[in-house]
Amino acid sequence: MSDVTVEPEVTVDEVDGGVAVVELHRPPNNFFDAAVVGVVADAIEQAADEGSRAVVLCSEGRNFCAGAALGGGDDPSRTPMTLYRQGIRLFAGPLPVVAAVQGAAVGGGLGLALAADFRVATPQSRFHCNFARLGFHHGFGTTVTLPAVVGQQRAWELLYTGGQARGEEALRIGLCDRLVPADQLRPTAVALAAEVAASGPLAVRAIRQTVRADLVDRFRRAVEREAAAQLTLVDTDDFAEGVRATAERRPPQFTGR
Repeated sequence: MSDVTVEPEVTVDEVDGGVAVVELHRPPNNFFDAAVVGVVADAIEQAADEGSRAVVLCSEGRNFCAGAALGGGDDPSRTPMTLYRQGIRLFAGPLPVVAAVQGAAVGGGLGLALAADFRVATPQSRFHCNFARLGFHHGFGTTVTLPAVVGQQRAWELLYTGGQARGEEALRIGLCDRLVPADQLRPTAVALAAEVAASGPLAVRAIRQTVRADLVDRFRRAVEREAAAQLTLVDTDDFAEGVRATAERRPPQFTGR
């Protein structure tokens, strides 16, 4: 499967050790929509069908992923379940996934990183749960995945405050599993995926299905609740203010309307 282009925005390249590298090409911020997440899920399923045993999920550009691309006919803020149906496919995919997180993983980009089994980051990486600071409800199953990684209380703090964790703090609280210099990010992610791929593939798939079974079910239920809350909030003054304030790089002035 050497250097296969699934579509211009996503490529798949198999490296030694049964590892497929799935790379998103929407630099510099790698915003996604339902179609792009669906193609990533397709790429992982294709890699499994062609014999890969683990996946590295990475992206081109300054940031891993700055979240969903708002606006247009497939605006995730107005059609969230269109996106989340593809997110369910990605989360329930057949292979272990290691995310290589450079720069920022913001909002839905944090959700994308949390859908992976493992995350490798750099001291400059930033995991930002910014939804509340937009006057919006979090999504992409973060209700389930964030507490599973950092614990309930820390997750609630990040969700309520729109907080973030960088580098060493992200490693300390479990948002990433390896912290390495930027030039070692991709090789370290590939090495971790290869270590997983060296185990018995049938055993790894069975173990993954067992340990993630409850998470997958809860993820499906969570995105339905998240989507309903987002549809309630998308037309509020607070959401409009949050988007404006972010664009203008100023603190939001929320009114509760």
